[in-house]
Amino acid sequence: MFSVKLKDPGLVVSIENVKINELKPHENVILKRQNALKEYITSYKDYVVIPSIICCHETGLIIDGHHRYHTLLELGAEIVPVTKIKYLSKTIRTHNQEELALSKEDIMSTIMTKSMLAPKSTIHEFLDEQNNWKPIILLSSLCEFKLP
Repeated sequence: MFSVKLKDPGLVVSIENVKINELKPHENVILKRQNALKEYITSYKDYVVIPSIICCHETGLIIDGHHRYHTLLELGAEIVPVTKIKYLSKTIRTHNQEELALSKEDIMSTIMTKSMLAPKSTIHEFLDEQNNWKPIILLSSLCEFKLP
């Protein structure tokens, strides 16, 4: 199912369609990237294939997919494909440079304060079976998305 073997085989909780208003972003987006994604998605007539948004299975905090989230929200999507993970797992880190890493608790507190971090403030990665750090988007599933 995944392109890599996970250090923690229980890291992915589920892959499902979720109401977009249940997701909680923590980063702003780069408008140029969001506009390019919107152009790509709308260039398809009936549906497009996109990676699922990755979020914390307990809180709905978006871990990966802020540009997808904001674009789909702008396009009027009500239901979006999501991969839910155990965010507090020790096999996930928030940045590939330790001095730039924010704590998961600080990132999760943005939900309460509704203060958004700068775009690309986090670079989430997970450990594979061989103890190599991999980009977290590899946990996404490719999903068919029907335009509203």
